[in-house]
Amino acid sequence: MHPQVRWILRCQFLVTLAAAILAGLAAGLDAAVSAVLGGGIAMASAFAYAWRALRPSGQMAVDARKAFNAQVAGEAYKFAVSLVLFALVFKTYEQLAALPLFLAYAATIVVYWMALLRQQ
Repeated sequence: MHPQVRWILRCQFLVTLAAAILAGLAAGLDAAVSAVLGGGIAMASAFAYAWRALRPSGQMAVDARKAFNAQVAGEAYKFAVSLVLFALVFKTYEQLAALPLFLAYAATIVVYWMALLRQQ
C-alpha cells in the first residue's frame, strides 16, 4: 500500500477514535458507537478509493486518460461504498445518534485535505 494511503488511513483511525471518545463522554455509548460507524464509513470509502484509483498499471503513469479514468472510477467506488454503508447503518442500527455519526464522518473526511497540505 502506498505510504500516503497508509498515512491517511492511520490518521482517519485516530480521528475516529477521538470522535468516539468525545461522543461517548458527551452523550453515552450509542453516540460513541455512532461516531465509530461514521468514521468507519469514511475509512472504508477511502480504502475503496485507493484500491480502485491507485491500482498499479504499467501504462497508467504514461497515459493521462487512463490515470484520469482510474481517479474517476475511484471516486465512484468511494461514493458507492459510502452510500451503501450509510444505508446499512441507518437501516440496522436502531439506537443511532445521527449527529455524532455525521460529525465523525466529516471530521474523518478532513484528513484528505490534511494529506493534500502535507504533500506541499
